Amino acid sequence: MKRALLAFLLLTAGAGAQETALRVPYERFVLPNGLHVILHEDHTTPTISVNVWYHVGSGSEKPGRTGFAHLFEHIMFEGSKNVPEGAFDEWLEAAGGDNNGSTTPDRTNYYEDIPTSALELALFLESDRMGFLLDAMSPEKVDGQRDVVKNERRQSYENRPYGLAFPTLGENLYAPDHPYHWPTIGYMQDLSAASYEDVVEFFQNYYTPANASLVIAGDLDSRSVKPLVEKWFSDVQGRPQAPPQAVPPASLNEEKRLVMEDRVQLPRLYLAWLTPPMFAPGDAEMDLVANVLAGGKNSRLYRRLVYELQIAQEVTAFQNSGSLSSAFVIITTARSGHTLAELEKVVQEEIDRLKAEAPQRREVERAVNQYEAGFLGSLELVSRKADMLNSYFMRTGNPDYFNEDLARYKAIAPEDLRSAVMTWLRNDARVILSVVPAGKQELGVGGRLVNPAAAKSN
Repeated sequence: MKRALLAFLLLTAGAGAQETALRVPYERFVLPNGLHVILHEDHTTPTISVNVWYHVGSGSEKPGRTGFAHLFEHIMFEGSKNVPEGAFDEWLEAAGGDNNGSTTPDRTNYYEDIPTSALELALFLESDRMGFLLDAMSPEKVDGQRDVVKNERRQSYENRPYGLAFPTLGENLYAPDHPYHWPTIGYMQDLSAASYEDVVEFFQNYYTPANASLVIAGDLDSRSVKPLVEKWFSDVQGRPQAPPQAVPPASLNEEKRLVMEDRVQLPRLYLAWLTPPMFAPGDAEMDLVANVLAGGKNSRLYRRLVYELQIAQEVTAFQNSGSLSSAFVIITTARSGHTLAELEKVVQEEIDRLKAEAPQRREVERAVNQYEAGFLGSLELVSRKADMLNSYFMRTGNPDYFNEDLARYKAIAPEDLRSAVMTWLRNDARVILSVVPAGKQELGVGGRLVNPAAAKSN
């Protein structure tokens, strides 16, 4: 596998220094119906990844009609005109393949990881549900998947410890008319209220070839795959894309303190800020700030909270990047016998320290090296490479954006992190959420009580 990665890297000589450049060769073309197709050859193993991105996610929904994008992630596996219900998984598994899908606020993806010999089967299955899903959809089928999604929401959010923390953060970071306000899985009342006609309209608006991109990567011959793509996708009818949404800017100009009682044993503290969108200036900087604060046992917060003071069970921090906006989040769970006020004090001290003094160069180099190692390691998987080609295409228009993505991290200096923390981690523009055991509000850091029970109806 290492040999494959080395073959993937091309060394180019810079001015007096040797630099490493990534090269992911691809062929790109567009079918008359608007479908963008990207082919990438990687003959490391006799496998192929077929990866479809529909440029629609929960961020394309509107208030009162949430959860549709994720609902379709389920419906798309329930059969289409020429694929009986249950056959999608059955046929792929019989061919030795694997498949799944996922939904975010920005996109919905579907993929098949298959032996080379099963490529045409995967293309047939994807094209049939892209073009002929509505021929097999029915109110009864939608109702069945609606119930599955509702149950998933109960299991993953309402009945899971701390499960409603992230929906609560989203609702308080973003205004009600911002499309990141609601959770990707949607609200129970919206799922219940959606009519069959609403669901059909959503598919017609967003599941059109011109709103999708297909990446086929792996052990393939581009010259022979292109006719196969034309064979299976050319008869998918093109439809006009939904007009772009008018999205209000993400803005927060106050500190919100919230307390949520939950069926948990230990209190947990969440701190969240609005930060720059993916690939915008400041996005990579905040990614490295997360690493300096909580990226491993040598990070500042882990060392103080978990190792030295032993007042926290764990601490994590991350930059959750999105196309419209991002959020920087710190999460730390108190050890038994300790309060969230103790944890917040240390977190605040470390944020203030970063505002006052840039991190040491070795801290930044460690963070960059860890990012680069993970970045290069992920490229050893053809399935991951296919997904990144699709992601770069949707977000930048350039499928081969690997070098540019990595370069923005390698150009960051310690002072850049201090500047980013000063700009984005403001004390007067954040959400601080305490999740405490029922009846133990004194373990939190105070604030308005939010009641998750309200979301457990329906």
